[in-house]
Amino acid sequence: MIVIEKAILHILDFNSGLTVYSDVELEPADSIQTFLLKHLERSWGSQDAKPGTFYEDSAFKKQLAAYVGGELSFVDFSKQIGKTLEDAYVHAEEMVSADVIVADVRIDEVRQLVVFKSNSHIGYTHQVTQTEGGIRNEIINHYSIMPNLTQKIDEFAFIQPETGALLVQAKKYTIDGNAIFVLPEMLLECTLTPSPKEAMKNLSKTAAKVAEAYGQDAVAVEAAVKNYVTENMQASDELDLAAAGGEIFPENPAMQKDFDDAIRDAGFTEPVKMDQEATLKKVSRHKLRTDTGIDLSIPTDYFDNTEFVEFHNNEDGTLSITLKHISNIVNRN
Repeated sequence: MIVIEKAILHILDFNSGLTVYSDVELEPADSIQTFLLKHLERSWGSQDAKPGTFYEDSAFKKQLAAYVGGELSFVDFSKQIGKTLEDAYVHAEEMVSADVIVADVRIDEVRQLVVFKSNSHIGYTHQVTQTEGGIRNEIINHYSIMPNLTQKIDEFAFIQPETGALLVQAKKYTIDGNAIFVLPEMLLECTLTPSPKEAMKNLSKTAAKVAEAYGQDAVAVEAAVKNYVTENMQASDELDLAAAGGEIFPENPAMQKDFDDAIRDAGFTEPVKMDQEATLKKVSRHKLRTDTGIDLSIPTDYFDNTEFVEFHNNEDGTLSITLKHISNIVNRN
């Protein structure tokens, strides 16, 4: 459950050269509440977001402590955030107008300070013009369209004041010739660890590369990857990529070593916290496409079970797949 305690909107309009800082909080009701709740829910559940840790000398951490301790008002605290972002983005080569929303919320009874940074999008809208001949309705380009309820916020940060835990999604910007993640590096001043999506992508990619190097079946290896993830997610919400090699390549120490080395080189030295439900859903099925244009979606639990699915290597080098114990087939559009 999400409860919005405070929220405020600041406008960084670099197209017109005008920035507008609000002196009054938003009223989290009606359409504003709907907008905020939907994007809070969507962003909080993002598999792209990365956990983070403040630097010891983080200026933002000190500002946060001042706000939480009552030394700094919510409006003034939010303006400091907006000003820091403005100072950074105004020097970026990819300078884009944006809306900055700062909110103090509770998610499942846990307090979170939220920063949303949404780049302004160009969209079409209507405009009513009074002419000598009467009212004329027009269609125009509008340069400050916010994301609708089905779209994602471009960048965001969730900060838990009590523990300092961070969850961040950010984009790179070119400032003084350097590629910089503005939100974590210049606002929050924190380090980030890999996201759940990165963990899954690197796990599959690394296993596939090792399998290819040793001439192993990539399809079988990917099935082993999904089995490893499934078993781990049923017992824990953490995925240890560094321990995966022994499970994916149990009979080949050389492949295990190459996998382990590649995973460490990619920076996965610690377990990654995952969303159990979302991850289990992602690996619940193994999807295949043949060069003959046939698509198959096989439950991961059945993939290695020859009672239901069996793969055959034919003498001519082709592959056959046998599906067994089917009592009914239903057409699906």
